Amino acid sequence: MLEKKDRSREKSPKEEAEEIKEILSVVSTEIPALIKNIIASVFSEEAGRNMGKAAGAFYKELKDSGMPENLALQMTENYMKTFTGLGDLFKQIGMKAAFSPKTHEENQKRIKDRISDKMKEKGLSSEEEED
Repeated sequence: MLEKKDRSREKSPKEEAEEIKEILSVVSTEIPALIKNIIASVFSEEAGRNMGKAAGAFYKELKDSGMPENLALQMTENYMKTFTGLGDLFKQIGMKAAFSPKTHEENQKRIKDRISDKMKEKGLSSEEEED
């Protein structure tokens, strides 16, 4: 009896494939949106103001601690390169073409096709009803 209960909780290959399809569909939509939002927050006007304030405060602290001006300036430039380097990385990751609606649709179709192929390999089709 216990064995019957355990089997009743198991998912059929079709149910597993549909669940994977659903997960991949959400991932293919949410990840690009998340990257776009990160890029927008990094390159916003407010982010620019905050980076400027941070660089100014960094430079001021260096100078106030007795650092020579040329070294304080060089360190501040390196500090700002960290921000711009991260910004460049975000741009490369989130290239506009990589997350266009057309690419999203193509990815959705590929996912659907791959799941359909796997279901056919297992002798199922997406139109079949569970017994």
